[in-house]
Amino acid sequence: MRNIVIASIAGAIFLFLAAALGTSSPLPSDEAGLEQNFDELIAPNDLRDWMKVLAGEPNHVGSPHDKANAARILEWFKDWGWDAHIETFYILYPTPIKETLELVTPKAFKATLQEPPIPGDSSATAREPALPGYLVYQSDGDATAGLVYVNYGMKDDYDTLERLGVSVKGKIVIARYGGGWRGLKPKLAAEHGAIGCIIYSDPANDGYSIDNVYPEGPMRPYHGIQRGSVLDISLYPGDPLTPGVGATKDAKRLSIAEAKSLVRIPAIPISYGDAKVFLESLQGPVAPPTWRGTLPITYHVGPGPSVAHLAVKSDWGTKEIYDVIATMKGSTWPDQWVIRGNHHDGWVFGASDPLAGQVALLAEAKAIGALANRGWHPKRTIVYTSWDAEEAMLIGSTEWAETHAPELRQKALIYINSDTNARGYLQAGGSQDFQHMVNQVAADVTDPETQVSIAERRRAKLRVAALEPGATERVKAEAKVAADPAKDFLIEPLGSGSDFSAFLDHLGVPSLDLGFAGEGDFRGVYHSRYDTFEHHTRFVDPGFVYDALLAKTVGRLVLRASDSDFPLQRASDFANAMSDDLDLAKKLLKQSREEAETQAKMIHDRAFHIAADPTKSSAPPTPLAAVPQVNFKPLDDAVNRLKRSAHAYDDALAKHSSNLPGTQLARLNSIMLNIDRTLAPDAGLPDRPWYKNVIYAPGRFTGYDAKTMPAVTEAIEDSRWADVDRGVKITAQALNAYTAQLDQATALLNGTLTVSR
Repeated sequence: MRNIVIASIAGAIFLFLAAALGTSSPLPSDEAGLEQNFDELIAPNDLRDWMKVLAGEPNHVGSPHDKANAARILEWFKDWGWDAHIETFYILYPTPIKETLELVTPKAFKATLQEPPIPGDSSATAREPALPGYLVYQSDGDATAGLVYVNYGMKDDYDTLERLGVSVKGKIVIARYGGGWRGLKPKLAAEHGAIGCIIYSDPANDGYSIDNVYPEGPMRPYHGIQRGSVLDISLYPGDPLTPGVGATKDAKRLSIAEAKSLVRIPAIPISYGDAKVFLESLQGPVAPPTWRGTLPITYHVGPGPSVAHLAVKSDWGTKEIYDVIATMKGSTWPDQWVIRGNHHDGWVFGASDPLAGQVALLAEAKAIGALANRGWHPKRTIVYTSWDAEEAMLIGSTEWAETHAPELRQKALIYINSDTNARGYLQAGGSQDFQHMVNQVAADVTDPETQVSIAERRRAKLRVAALEPGATERVKAEAKVAADPAKDFLIEPLGSGSDFSAFLDHLGVPSLDLGFAGEGDFRGVYHSRYDTFEHHTRFVDPGFVYDALLAKTVGRLVLRASDSDFPLQRASDFANAMSDDLDLAKKLLKQSREEAETQAKMIHDRAFHIAADPTKSSAPPTPLAAVPQVNFKPLDDAVNRLKRSAHAYDDALAKHSSNLPGTQLARLNSIMLNIDRTLAPDAGLPDRPWYKNVIYAPGRFTGYDAKTMPAVTEAIEDSRWADVDRGVKITAQALNAYTAQLDQATALLNGTLTVSR
């Protein structure tokens, strides 16, 4: 009896100590059991509490709250058992001193460049000031000139203006958000001779035409303003004065005049309430039907009689930014890193963008810390990152990646990113040789609304989207794949627009970007003073259900990537994607040739002149250059070789991986660790060498959207025919290098490659 009593007391003491230390019964050794325990540690109330704190005050670069948030996140990581620190970088970051936008004639009007507070919202309770409506990295200046409406301000819009006989040279343009990335609007305006740029959000895109406006509904209210960066992302992201190197205190810097990524004209964002006054004062040609928004006016292009005055003056000083880096060392392969990131800075409060993703990341880190406290250890090193200055143009992540580039090229297995998040369907993009891994994880996560897997729900959404009016051929092709349960659903290629860019585009580190979207809606408060905790909890993700679901989804990716004994890539998915992209490039060339031939005949036949309304100004289009023949054979051969080798590798891995000796397994993982780096040769893309990945890059005139095989496709789009053959060779060389490394892995699996001792 005495022994029983002693045992009972000892057991009680053990349970007390276990509870105090955050430990309990041993963790299951199988993957499913570990992930079930992980899920149980994700608490939506935690996410809610963290967001309320992090979104309590404005979070722009240089704000006190942004710095305080970095310190909070650091302490949370440490509390959860991570080895964590802050890395500080020193960047060029202009902040507004004075801004003015006025209508001079035909009547006087002054734009309001700050949003009014809404009672009961953080916009009314915050103590720190928000930045006014501002476009960071525009050029300071003072311009008074006639006004021209340019629709979205994209390349095609300037072609239309040319046909209308309207020039923007010496004018101030007004463009609406949408149609392409915001930074292209002042860039293209300057290239066409404009001396200033105004950007507004039309209610057709994110205002009352979509739904009720905030606070009654989710959409942009009358005085809502979308802030943002206009740094030229097509050249390079990050600090504009330190391209290619980390912006440490002692880094060598360009002068502001030398920084090619800076916009060279003043620019400013305004609300649609103010834009209405400027637009309704315009005359000139009536805007084409596709240019008309839903303001209660007749949309005219101009110029005249409207004259506007635009002036911006900024403090072009250096600001400190704060990246929080947390590490958990791997037990088996400590020099192989699984990196997970999200940013913590926002344009104002930043609840949905980015803190919805940030609190999901924190939930993962807390849960992984608890698993480690109970005895689990990752085989690979896990690095959790909370980036600063993403909104300025991916600066925190870029400077960290550039600073640690040699180590990352050797050790980074994968970078997994998130950013915004909302109630809805899984959105997934990234390196397509990791497509199968995403499918496997998605099949094991349950959607809380439908109780089917998030993979099944994504497949259903893709199939329904193909039936919508105007569905593209790409959407229809994705739906066809999604309808076949034997095939993986496709993930989108990545261009830029979030913190994966430096890893994927510059270093060649394979990357994934995930989130949920499609039902909760934060478009109307994007980059505005109204992206608040209150808006997020009412209209974007009530109950933090899908923010928690993001944590469960990405957390599984991290756990599996860190613990897998075998390489994670399925090479045939990548090979099939490359075959499809090559077909698209050939189709693009054919379309370009047909367009040039058709236009040449119409110019010869004077069709544009004859069809024009003689009572209105017009002009013929600029003639398109004739399209020569292109030798695609090097790329055809490379893709065909890749497809054969990829299927051989996948078959060999399935056949031999289970009985591979430890030495060979280590060698296999070493070969596959940096195989994607072959896609990012040192020379990079022609005319923009910071972008080294020749398979994935943001388009020069698409902003964030991906261009695959960009050295080929963009040369075709830009009619740079002398560069097309060069692009074919560059791309073929990269694919051949990938294939050669893949063949090494296959030979190792088949026992025909000697392992050096």
